[in-house]
Amino acid sequence: MVKMIKLIGILSMLFLITACGSNYHYDYTAFKNSNPKSILVLPPINNTVEVDAINGVYSFVTRPLAESGYYVLPVTLVNEILKQNGITTSEDAREISLPKLHQIFNADAILYITIDDYGTSYKVISSDTNVAVSAILVDAKTGQELWRGSASASSSENSNNDNYNLISMVITAAVKQVITTSTDGVLTYADTATYRLLNANGENKILYGPRSSHYRRL
Repeated sequence: MVKMIKLIGILSMLFLITACGSNYHYDYTAFKNSNPKSILVLPPINNTVEVDAINGVYSFVTRPLAESGYYVLPVTLVNEILKQNGITTSEDAREISLPKLHQIFNADAILYITIDDYGTSYKVISSDTNVAVSAILVDAKTGQELWRGSASASSSENSNNDNYNLISMVITAAVKQVITTSTDGVLTYADTATYRLLNANGENKILYGPRSSHYRRL
């Protein structure tokens, strides 16, 4: 009886933790106080073995932020200015001090992006393409965190292999990997993951900026 009571107590605690997690709401107080209008996106840090991951993700950051109502410094311009100042890697860019970044780019906020997964993996009977990214937005003057989030996209999201036999699954996976590799199909998922991360339409997402008709509605 005592063991049963303890078990019920543990299950109740787990239920409460799960319920609280599902109802989590990001605290936007610092974001609203900072009220950024322009965003500098630094080249992403790549935690994968794929050398194309940085360009693959970096090329898609402008659209969701612009659609969310922000002025985004053009990434090609940012890259060129960094190179002219001897900064050739994402790690070096991440080490630049906030006062220096604000002096050079004069942006209200800085977005730091990390790539946690990028590419296609082949597992005999399956071939999955995955992209996972995370980001932190900080005030360019104070360094205070304004927002953070993460998102991912995968080719397995809509896959259903229930009706395939083993031989068909192996062939499909092999063909899928060849097509993805030859056409750089991972870019589709990089676009989706980046958009999911940086668009303002959703709970706990980045807030709408001053150029959006949804500005200040939250």
